[in-house]
Amino acid sequence: MTKKEEKTEFTLTGKQRKFLKGLGHHLEPLITIGKEGITDNVLKATRQELLARELIKVKIAASSSINKHDAAKLLPITTDSTLVHLLGKTLLLYKENLKKEKELRISLPR
Repeated sequence: MTKKEEKTEFTLTGKQRKFLKGLGHHLEPLITIGKEGITDNVLKATRQELLARELIKVKIAASSSINKHDAAKLLPITTDSTLVHLLGKTLLLYKENLKKEKELRISLPR
């Protein structure tokens, strides 16, 4: 396992994961991975949404050429985010944005 994979996989505690799952429960997927799989446009849109919101859902379409487990490994690594949860064909991703004002950031429990 590379350092990047380790960082992505182990940065959140169980308490933090549970907290983020609660915040993400009501969210609608903002990104959809289509039949072409994870393209440059998907990566660009995912990065932009993570910067703006910190926590997003990504839906994998039934017609997608990539399976959910491969997407759950590849997308967090390529967007430098953390996979919070994989439920069905929906990924919940988190990436802290230190450039946002502190009041607007998601405050994780310790």
